Amino acid sequence: MTDRLSNSPGDAQWLPSRRQWIWLITIALLPPAVVMALVPPLAQDLAYHDFADQRSWLGIPNFANVISSLLFVAIGGYGLWYVAARCSGAASVESAERYAPLLVFAALVLTGLGSAWYHLQPDNQRLVWDRLPMTLVFMALFSMLISERVGPRLGIRLLLPLCAVGLFSVYWWASKDDLRAYAIVQFYPMPIMVFMLWRLTPRYTHGNRYWGVLAWYAAAKVCEVADARLLDVLQWVSGHSLKHVLASLSACWLLRMLQVRRAC
Repeated sequence: MTDRLSNSPGDAQWLPSRRQWIWLITIALLPPAVVMALVPPLAQDLAYHDFADQRSWLGIPNFANVISSLLFVAIGGYGLWYVAARCSGAASVESAERYAPLLVFAALVLTGLGSAWYHLQPDNQRLVWDRLPMTLVFMALFSMLISERVGPRLGIRLLLPLCAVGLFSVYWWASKDDLRAYAIVQFYPMPIMVFMLWRLTPRYTHGNRYWGVLAWYAAAKVCEVADARLLDVLQWVSGHSLKHVLASLSACWLLRMLQVRRAC
């Protein structure tokens, strides 16, 4: 297996030196630090909870948003089973690399449950249980891409710190009513991931499928913004429910990539 940082097979095990760690941490923390220093606190707009489709069915309030959330449970559960069933248990880098996708799919299950719980009665308190596992999905996916495009040992070592940062961002919002940290966790890794996909060589085949993962998620965010407009146009489904569907397709794309890829 080769690593894009150089053409030698040994670089697949790349870890930064002490000086490189300093540079990596500095580069990673500088933009968030600037945002936290210069951007004023962003309170959660309570109008966020006023979704366009509030229709009830079968006694379930906000039926479409609740039921569409369960797509995450189904896809996450299957993905968790798939990755776990193929873990050899060997104490190797390749085996340890499975921790990140396992966490992605486990967190997807929790995201679906938390989202369904939140949409039954949307408010800030319930939204915490939607956002907490969602940050684990973001950070575990980021760790996966680091493992595959930079080096597996680096990605594995960053998994827990990244997840801790994600969880802390939700705690910060919930305790301070300040969305800046959560916004950084959700959006700051995106340009870094795009850069890695564009410039760094994959260690596995079908690595370009990550573009599909990001594209489906971007489409989901567009639908989220156009929640009421899409309900007005389509009548039967809102933008937020479509967001759940398209984000689930993003997870399906990721799962399919794991099923078909092979080491380069």
